[in-house]
Amino acid sequence: MIRTAAPADVPVIHAMVRELAEYEKALHEAEATEEQLHEALFGERPAAYAHIAESDDGEVVGFALWFLNFSTWRGVHGIYLEDLYVRPERRGGGHGKALLAELARICVERGYGRLEWSVLNWNAPSIAFYESLGARPQDEWTVYRLTDGALAELGGASGGRTSA
Repeated sequence: MIRTAAPADVPVIHAMVRELAEYEKALHEAEATEEQLHEALFGERPAAYAHIAESDDGEVVGFALWFLNFSTWRGVHGIYLEDLYVRPERRGGGHGKALLAELARICVERGYGRLEWSVLNWNAPSIAFYESLGARPQDEWTVYRLTDGALAELGGASGGRTSA
């Protein structure tokens, strides 16, 4: 049911990323191309990893895209789950849980200290699903993000350099 993504999966991963963005009411922000995903997942220096959920007949029905993070407090890596998506008509079949279980297995096997992700506050079905697995919100933290003009402005200010 769950397997590591292969280069041939990039088109279907890309399609599901766009489906997820549409569900999250942010399709206009989904700018990644298939080529960018291929490079991130399978290029010379992969920056991300993906797992695929398949139905019994071999149809790709979901995916998890993740990357490593690092906890200075714990002194070990963790997994940050960027996207978890199961196509609506296939939800309830255990694919999402199986994808998360695979990432948890990787964490345990490799000695990683955390499996983390973000969920939109309005996404009650996903929140209920995650909490049913024992996940708990980290509501004492607020996510901040720099993008577009603000990122360019800050990155261009004094060259973004620090002295060593």
